[in-house]
Amino acid sequence: MIPLVIILSSAENYYICRDSADNKMKPVPKKIIGRTYEQQLLTAICASKDSDLLAITGRRRIGKTYLIRTYFQQQLHFEFSGVINAGWQTQLQNFDYALRKYEKRSTKRSKPANWLEAFHQLTIYLDSIKTKEKKIVFIDEFPWLDTHRSNFLSAFDWFWNTWAVSKNILVIICGSATSWMIQKIINHRGGLHNRVTKRIHLEPFTLGETEHYLQQHNIRLNRYQITTLYMAFGGVPHYLNEIVSGESAMQTIQRVCFDKKGLLVNEFGNLYRALFIQAENHIEVVKALAKKRIGLSRKALLTASKLKDGGTFSKVLEELEWSGFIESYAPFGKIKKDKLFRLTDEFSLFYLTFMYQKKNVNWQQLASSQVWKSWSGYTFESICMKHLPQLKKALGIASVYTEYSSFISKGNLSAKGAQIDLLIDRNDQVINLCEMKFTDQPFIITKAYASQVREKKAVFINETGTKKAVFPTFITSFGVVSNEHSIGLMQQHVLLDDLFQPA
Repeated sequence: MIPLVIILSSAENYYICRDSADNKMKPVPKKIIGRTYEQQLLTAICASKDSDLLAITGRRRIGKTYLIRTYFQQQLHFEFSGVINAGWQTQLQNFDYALRKYEKRSTKRSKPANWLEAFHQLTIYLDSIKTKEKKIVFIDEFPWLDTHRSNFLSAFDWFWNTWAVSKNILVIICGSATSWMIQKIINHRGGLHNRVTKRIHLEPFTLGETEHYLQQHNIRLNRYQITTLYMAFGGVPHYLNEIVSGESAMQTIQRVCFDKKGLLVNEFGNLYRALFIQAENHIEVVKALAKKRIGLSRKALLTASKLKDGGTFSKVLEELEWSGFIESYAPFGKIKKDKLFRLTDEFSLFYLTFMYQKKNVNWQQLASSQVWKSWSGYTFESICMKHLPQLKKALGIASVYTEYSSFISKGNLSAKGAQIDLLIDRNDQVINLCEMKFTDQPFIITKAYASQVREKKAVFINETGTKKAVFPTFITSFGVVSNEHSIGLMQQHVLLDDLFQPA
């Protein structure tokens, strides 16, 4: 008999399952999907006798709180979370409630009048815990506590530098507000400078982790459908939690992105404003990059976004790249100053292409149009680039040092131009020239298309003067039909299934 499973919420640590033996509801600990490196780091920290200040960052709804609560289960000695848009008095009241919940003995202490007193009370409570194990303090939504004239940071600085640093303690601070975390914690030049001993930046799930997550929720979709959903949602667990059994990918996208009450209808603006101070600058950069899939130079991006050059613009780019929304790279044969910036966040790309300033969208109809087919093809290329470890493993070069880049040749009157979106430059004297095709059937290489690939290869070799072997490499969803045009052209082939494998 299949047990009945009720998911309480993303913040809870347990499923509730009906035991088939006695028909009673029993708690079953939730599992952490993926996050292998993060769990290994937490294990190593807990085994150490040193104190650690661990800063966890990551976009909103990526699973930061879930990771800590689920990994430690009931082992947290103190947990406290900031309240959004609340004043310092409300934050202190909330702290007092949390501390009273954890205190085992009755106490007549008064509510703290300020943050210095609050952290002093926390040290008294932690000192009262008799254990040889590492004590663990988790402060969630840390940036929300730093309210105007609250002196929160200076009090926390006192707590860490005066007391916690000499104890066997792990203090975890967590927050979605990336701008604040970078400026006030990671790159802080005051009392917290170089005090963060460990960092975790939580990334979205890979394709394989997404599949595992859905399976854990009893949702069975084939990998083509999962990849289609990934193109709209990315690997964000909270977005994936909206997927229900019995719906196709297109039905789910319609409900979540286009129905009036869909979770992601108003998510775009909320996402960036939760992460960044003066988020409008970040949004303008993202909008500009969404229109140029291969990327823009800094100069071109300034023009397209209509922002001013200077330190503020540099900080916007740094924060977007640090958060995983964009990436910078140098095209093949170019130097660092010629680098391009490219938008890599799937949801932002989907929103700005299909949702932004559009009303009454019939997604089922739009999804069958050429616009979607072209867009999904470009997005599949971006997804392949995010799964380079899996791609290298499939090519049998997991241990070979590689660099990846693109190649753009504008051509001239005497020579054709060419654009190659992914080149894998290998230390074993080979370059993979990648052609990525997302289709619902095996891909057919026509005579005309085979000629285009050969021309790309010839232009690339001629302009770069490379002495390495160049292998046309196809990455497809359902394979390549063997015909007279594929034979002799395609030298290596990777399937969508390969991208779902562990790295």
